[in-house]
Amino acid sequence: MAALHDWLARQADALDQSDALASEVLPALAAHGCFRAGVPASLGGAGNAIDGTGSGDARAAILAIADVARHSLTAAFVFWGQRAFIEYLLQSPNAALRERLLPQLLDGTLAGATGLSNAMKFLSGMEPLQIRATPAGSLSNNTKSSTLVEQTGGWTLNGKLAWITNLHPQRFVAAAAVAPVNGAPPAVVMFDSAAAGVQRSANLQLIALRGSNTAAVQLEQVAAPAAHIISAQAQQWLPRVRPAFLGMQCGMAIGLAQASLDHAAQAAARGRGQLAADIAAVRTALAAHSAQLLDGVASGRFVTQAPAMFRLRIGLADLVRQAVTLELHAKGGHAYLEAEQDGFARRLRESAFIPVITPSVTQLQAALAQHAETAP
Repeated sequence: MAALHDWLARQADALDQSDALASEVLPALAAHGCFRAGVPASLGGAGNAIDGTGSGDARAAILAIADVARHSLTAAFVFWGQRAFIEYLLQSPNAALRERLLPQLLDGTLAGATGLSNAMKFLSGMEPLQIRATPAGSLSNNTKSSTLVEQTGGWTLNGKLAWITNLHPQRFVAAAAVAPVNGAPPAVVMFDSAAAGVQRSANLQLIALRGSNTAAVQLEQVAAPAAHIISAQAQQWLPRVRPAFLGMQCGMAIGLAQASLDHAAQAAARGRGQLAADIAAVRTALAAHSAQLLDGVASGRFVTQAPAMFRLRIGLADLVRQAVTLELHAKGGHAYLEAEQDGFARRLRESAFIPVITPSVTQLQAALAQHAETAP
C-alpha cells in the first residue's frame, strides 16, 4: 500500500479542491485491492485480514477505509461509496445481480454508488423516500399485498437523489430505496446510468472533497426490471446492512482523526510539549471508540441496537473535531502560513464534512431523542 499512500499524499490537496483527478481515484484504489477488503475470497475478495480467513467481514473494510482517510478523505469517501455498494450486493438475495456486477466493482472498471442515505434516514423516521416506483407489469396498481419482486413486469422509477458520491460521468450503477405508489412494501433497487431517464447533474460545488464525483441524480420514467432488485423488503433488509454502511463512514472519521493526531504530536514535540497529555487522551478515546465499533459490527448487536452505533458515530465526529483543534494548537500561527502547509488546511476542511455526512450528527441526535421518547 506504500505506493498508494505516496500517490494520495502527493495528490490529496488537488483531490480536495478540484475534480481534475476525479477519474483517477477509483482505478488507483482498485489497483491496490482496496475494494476486495472484507469480501469473501470465494467471491474474488481478499477475505478477512483481521483473522486471516477467507470469510467476508465488514471490519476489514472499515479499517481499510480508515487507512486511506489518513492520507485523503476524498479518496476515502470514494472508497466508502464503492465498498458500500459492494456490501449491498454481498447481503442481497439476488445472486444473479451479484455475480454480474461484482467482478467489475472489485476491479474498479465499474463505479458503484450507495444512494441509500435517504433510505437510512427513512429507516429512522427522519424523511420519506424520495424515489417513487410505479408497477409496469400485468398486476393492478391497486394490488397492495404484492411486493415489487412479484411485479413481474418490473416498474418505473421517478424522483431525485440530491447527493451521491462516486458517480463516474462515463457510467455508474447506484442503489436506491423506492416507495411503490400502490402501497406495496418499500424495496431497494439498482439503477444504471446507461438507462433512459437517468440524469446526472454536474459535480456539486463543494468546499472540499471535490474529486469524489459527488452529484445529484434525477430519475424520470426510468424502467427498472425485476432483475435489478437488491431487496424486495427494504424495512427488514436495511437494518441488517446499516452497521456496515455507518461503520465504513466511521472509518473515514477514524483515519482523519489519526492523521491530525499524528501531525499534532509531531508539532508538539518541537516546542509545545504541554499538549502531549491532551493528544494522548484523544488517542485513547479514539482507540476505545474504534474497538467498540469493530466489536459491535462483528457481534451483530448494532442490527438491533442502532442507538449504540449512532452514539459512536457522534462520538467519533467529536474526536475528529478535537484532533484537528489539537493540531491547530500545536502548530499555532504556523498553521496559517501557506509556505508551511503540510495538509492542515485540507484536514480542517475535511473535518467539517464528518458531522454533515448523511445521516448527519444533528439527524442522529434527533433520532436518539425520538428513541428516548418512545422507549418503554
